[in-house]
Amino acid sequence: MRFPLSLLICAALAPPLGAEDRKDVLVADFEGSTYGAGWKTTGTAFGPGPAAGTLPGQMSVSGFLGKGLVNSFLNGDDSTGTLTSPELTIDRKYLNFLVGGGKHPGKTCINLLVGGKVARTATGPNDRPGGSEHLDWHSWDVTEFAGQKAVIEIVDQQKGGWGHINVDHIVLSDTKKQNELLTATLDLTQPYLLLPVKNGAPVRRVRFLVGGAVVREFDIELATDGKGDFRATSDVSAFKGKKLTVEALLPADVKLAGLVDQSPRWADADKIYKEMHRPLFHFTSRTGWLNDPNGLVYADGAWHLFYQHNPFGREWGNMHWGHAVSADLFRWKEEGIALYPRKYGDWAFSGSAVVDKDNTSGWGTKEKPPLVLAYTSTGRGECMASSTDGGRTWTEYDKNPVVKHAGRDPKLIWHEPTKNWVMAVYDEAEKKQWIAFYTSPDLKAWTFASRIEGFFECPDLFQQVVSGKGPRDARSRWVLYGADGKYLLGDFDGKQFKPDFKEKKQLWYGRFYAAQTFDSAPARKGNSPRRVQIGWAQGVSFPGTPFNQQMTVPVELRLLTTPDGPRLAAMPVDELRSLRETAEPVARFKDTDAKEPTVLAENLDAFEVICTASAGRPFVLDLRGTKLSYDPDKNVLTCNGVTAPVDAPAGAFLLHVLVDRGSVEVFADNGRVAMSVAAIPNENNRTVGLGGRLDSGAVWRLKSAWEK
Repeated sequence: MRFPLSLLICAALAPPLGAEDRKDVLVADFEGSTYGAGWKTTGTAFGPGPAAGTLPGQMSVSGFLGKGLVNSFLNGDDSTGTLTSPELTIDRKYLNFLVGGGKHPGKTCINLLVGGKVARTATGPNDRPGGSEHLDWHSWDVTEFAGQKAVIEIVDQQKGGWGHINVDHIVLSDTKKQNELLTATLDLTQPYLLLPVKNGAPVRRVRFLVGGAVVREFDIELATDGKGDFRATSDVSAFKGKKLTVEALLPADVKLAGLVDQSPRWADADKIYKEMHRPLFHFTSRTGWLNDPNGLVYADGAWHLFYQHNPFGREWGNMHWGHAVSADLFRWKEEGIALYPRKYGDWAFSGSAVVDKDNTSGWGTKEKPPLVLAYTSTGRGECMASSTDGGRTWTEYDKNPVVKHAGRDPKLIWHEPTKNWVMAVYDEAEKKQWIAFYTSPDLKAWTFASRIEGFFECPDLFQQVVSGKGPRDARSRWVLYGADGKYLLGDFDGKQFKPDFKEKKQLWYGRFYAAQTFDSAPARKGNSPRRVQIGWAQGVSFPGTPFNQQMTVPVELRLLTTPDGPRLAAMPVDELRSLRETAEPVARFKDTDAKEPTVLAENLDAFEVICTASAGRPFVLDLRGTKLSYDPDKNVLTCNGVTAPVDAPAGAFLLHVLVDRGSVEVFADNGRVAMSVAAIPNENNRTVGLGGRLDSGAVWRLKSAWEK
């Protein structure tokens, strides 16, 4: 029988019958309580057997199969050791495995030993702060070793950051599982690119390139099937009219071009701020994660809020500076990304901003003074940037970094008596936690002045008049605090802070972190100074939404005279009243003694309660299912596990309570105690209830700050 030539050619090129149909050979899946027969360990990093996922102190580990994996983070990043397999025979084309953890070649790695020598090696993807504990497929082509004996060696000989490795599911196969570098090139005709995000999906590294140069690089939980939980938006208007290439390591069957959409507007713009769980009067980003407020400054008639932001996902990462402006501290308009990371891994961490009114920097003019910000570049140090268009665009100082040290989070202020700028910055000199002070005449050249021990992260420093003591220069104190909001009062001469007392005082309790006060805030009528503060309500989360975390309500800080000396107090800013639905409250009450639970007001979403409580009488407020209680025997307020002391020697105290869709905030005793509590309200409970005694009070329904 004669066969067509084409069939003979196909037959000659085809693999041997059945070669591509051979089943995978499982080398190890690490599902048992031990590593299995023949596996040997040295050192302490790998323990007696596989880890059941994430270990204590570790970021969440994902991407492994089943319930177990190799995880050398046991007892932290300083543990070391090796894990070696029994001998195996290479009888497939590829050796596939899942790998994650540290990127330290030769130190945190998985090796293939053939003839006792390293024939193949691989590491995890991380070699600097940030990153992800996700495992992804890696494949070695081992056809040249067919029929030979080999050993797998997993190594952890690295201490410190990312000094560990994660490995799972080692398989011999004729199919390559490793992702491939896929690209899609677009002619940019629109200002935005939209990417689908699937919460919990494998983290992918994505790059945007223009003219061969990387212009964006970030991690994203990319929905490779296009069916995401939401779409992340990236502003590419600066490259409009050019060709932009999207690049990512993905499974070979993914159609990358089909995942990227051009758009004339923000993704789902008509739905933003209308979501079921969107807070009505607390700042949240349109989409993505937020944390520390940065660069709070008042300029040109507007309050500017910059903040730590991940525009590509609900979780922390990809640190940019977001930017929003407001005329009243509640109705915010987002301006997009103010500060991009210089490159992947060199993230834009926290900092501050000032108005350089006298143009000491020379980055503006006296007629149009610049805004100047300081931030921590994680790859360089403390860096400066300036803006002459209201903070929309920024120009980096060409001699950055201006301060290089072990630390972060620079806070800038102008010290009028010495005519110098001051930078208060978290510092880790001598393996201790300090706030360091640097001085500069021009925001460019900085000189170390002093340090004070005992503060961690995100400092703030400002001068405050003591209430009731006349003009500003009659009696004032300097306030210094760190991320936890605990503070000292004292004197500051522009170089050194001298505290009035040793033990720090506390104003805020609960979900409150990394707060800042506004630079150049306008004075009240009569030139009374005003100090406005916003913090990050750390841990106030919103499940199932495209955004995550919120800021605390803006408050005005005062220094009150007390029997123990001056103490900080915080109360919601007066602008909050503009959100009251009507001039009159929806409910008033007086001398209410509710022996049985009593409804004070109904049909509420977001609202505020202002009332007076007797210091000697207990009460419980039911705030849409969240209980706020007062125990007069212990003199404490408690809400959702957060407890704060209330000392009311006058026999009664003022209570101001704010309820939104993710939080309850409480201000007691004229603001001497402030609480921020995470609380998702019960959708079936839209009432305020009372048990116990309140002297008098009122309830106001609050409307959405996002309404146009």
